[in-house]
Amino acid sequence: MFAVLTLLPLLATFTPTVFAAQGATCNVTNPCSSDYPCCSEYGFCGDGYYCLGGCDPLISQSLTSCRPSPVCESVNYTLSDTSRILTNYTYFDGNASEYDWVVQEGSIMNTTSDGEAAIALILTENGGGTLLSSTRYVHYGQVTARLKTGRWAGVVTAFITMSDIKDEIDWEFPGNATTEGQTNFFWQGFIPQTTNGVTETGLTDTYANWHDYTIDWQPDSMTFLVDGNVTRTVKASDCINSTTGVSQYPSTPSRIQLSLWPAGISTEPAGTVQWAGGMINWNDPDYTSAGHFYALFQSVSVQCNDPTPPNSSVTSYVYGANTTLDTPSIAFSNASTMVNGASSLSGVNGMHGVLAAGVLAVALLTHLF
Repeated sequence: MFAVLTLLPLLATFTPTVFAAQGATCNVTNPCSSDYPCCSEYGFCGDGYYCLGGCDPLISQSLTSCRPSPVCESVNYTLSDTSRILTNYTYFDGNASEYDWVVQEGSIMNTTSDGEAAIALILTENGGGTLLSSTRYVHYGQVTARLKTGRWAGVVTAFITMSDIKDEIDWEFPGNATTEGQTNFFWQGFIPQTTNGVTETGLTDTYANWHDYTIDWQPDSMTFLVDGNVTRTVKASDCINSTTGVSQYPSTPSRIQLSLWPAGISTEPAGTVQWAGGMINWNDPDYTSAGHFYALFQSVSVQCNDPTPPNSSVTSYVYGANTTLDTPSIAFSNASTMVNGASSLSGVNGMHGVLAAGVLAVALLTHLF
């Protein structure tokens, strides 16, 4: 039977290094102004940390408003070592060599379960859920998260990849269905009439047992695995829109995100509540005894597979003008990823392409959701 043996709050002190100011909302028809040039992942214009992870270059003031995205690094992250997790995202300055993860919302705690040290992502009625994002990006590769899910109606555990223009690949575990998980993907935030989601059944208790969930994302296919066993494969060739000819396959550099979020609450659409197993019971004995719901994450491993391996001078990814219909081009760069870093962007030879500064100044005019 699963039990949390120790649950100790993560304590940290911060030195404020990044300040931000917020302006208007932003979207495809209303890009940001030069005063607040960066469109955040939540659709608000701003500066400072608004220009870091999740900043959408297609609806910011220009393609160079967002800071370049830190390049992929093959590594195994042991999450119980919280020294490289920044627990207040607003203090992050873009230095991915200093921090591997940032807590964008909520809180985390150290814990041990079945002899394995881990972190718990916390959800409370008043504080909401928790979102942990990687500071580095992946542009194709294999990502595996070792985790234990929640087990409560309305509470969703998630392990996903998310790009700055909303390309998304998901492993999600809604509600109290602890013998199944759901795989899904989205292209630039577009919601298809027929869902891409598939329910993966036959899992052994996802709350009580550690499992390794993998997203194997390659240029021609994405494969979902549990404990090394393939559950689903999607071919990029099957994602071409028959009407427009546009490939609606995730293709842009993405952060890794781990989360526990409240889907069973009154502010969510009825369909979302139903999908998550119903409304959250805040009187559940697990919640009243611990004071929170939780999901446990032990590790995340990343094996990068950029179309062309970056050389030693590469620090980041940048966006360029569309090279084909509705398909943003991605290039390597040796520019700083930090808020106060150098603003000039230098392309690096490779299949990603070489971008001149003049090209980077051209905003993409077409962005479909």
